[in-house]
Formats: sequence, structure tokens, C-alpha cells
Amino acid sequence: MKVAKKYLYLTAALIWSVPGVIISIKGLVAYGEQPASRLWWLLLVTVIVLLFFHVIFSRLVERYCRRIASLTDPVSIWQTFPLRGWIMILFMCGLGVVLGHVSISQLFVASFYSGLGPQLVWSGVKFLREI
Repeated sequence: MKVAKKYLYLTAALIWSVPGVIISIKGLVAYGEQPASRLWWLLLVTVIVLLFFHVIFSRLVERYCRRIASLTDPVSIWQTFPLRGWIMILFMCGLGVVLGHVSISQLFVASFYSGLGPQLVWSGVKFLREI
């Protein structure tokens, strides 16, 4: 199936931001279950996670946007990401499924998910700005 390359940006935005919203909600729910005495520590870890993923995802989004911009219309929807990108997405989805079926600390969920989720959403917004 061939489409205009603007749809690759939309595809990328959805692939990144939909899981980001789900992960953010899980993180916020876990935050609500924590005692107030732990909030300063959780906030500190969340900020570190946010900054870490901001650096990583900013580079990836920039690279993928340059790649999409270099393509000529019409393109296959599978050209949204290189093979390595699709493999990373499959790995992350698989890891998410595994984490959903094992017992992990709600402290981890609160701090890590609340940092990862918003960065995924923000990356999706960056893809949308390219349309």
C-alpha cells in the first residue's frame, strides 16, 4: 500500500503517542497509590527518567523525520521506520506485555512510567508537527 509521506508522520505519531498515553496513565495511577512521604523521591526519579528519554527520543525522532523527508511520494507505510526501528518497537511492545504480566514494584511503575510515557507522547507530537 502506497501513501503520501505525510501519512508516515501520522503513523509514527500514533505508534509513539498511543502507548505513551497508556503508560502515562499507569504511572499516574501508581503515583496516586504512594504515600506522601515518598513523593519527593519519586518526583526526582521521574525527572531523571524524563530527561534521559528526552535525550534519546529527540535524537530518534529527528533521525526518523529526516529519513521520512528524504523519501519521495508515494511510499509504503512500512517505510515509516527503518528495520532497526521496527525491531525496537516490537521489543518495547514485548517488554511492555511482559511487565504487564509480572509483579513489579509500584514505585518503579510510578517513577519510570511517569517519565517514559510523557516523552513518548511528546515524541508523537514532534512527528505531527512535521505534517
